[in-house]
Amino acid sequence: MGLLDNISGALKGAVGQIVAAEAPVLISAVLAKTNLGDLQGLVTKLQQGGLNEQVQSWLGNGPNLPVTTEHIRAALGNQQVQQLAQHFGVPVDAALKLLAEHLPETVDQASPNGTLQPTS
Repeated sequence: MGLLDNISGALKGAVGQIVAAEAPVLISAVLAKTNLGDLQGLVTKLQQGGLNEQVQSWLGNGPNLPVTTEHIRAALGNQQVQQLAQHFGVPVDAALKLLAEHLPETVDQASPNGTLQPTS
């Protein structure tokens, strides 16, 4: 069983790396289909929803503050979260988990100079 466990662990790691690499593209594509429009629209909504400290850490230099699924739900509201989940094609909890796990790094990568760069 040791060999199978090692293979399974390696596969899970590889899948996780693929998901992490594709998350920014996926998030941007989904946002384009919503009334948020793009990453800047989502960031603005999160800041207005009480997550300014977290968002500023993602935009600035230094460590990115984490965000929880409940933070995102509270900041965006149920209707917006349901719309995002629908466009992701996953249940609401899965969409929130994806955003909580990948949004800090996605925003950080899209803002090398402290401001969001337009996505292409």
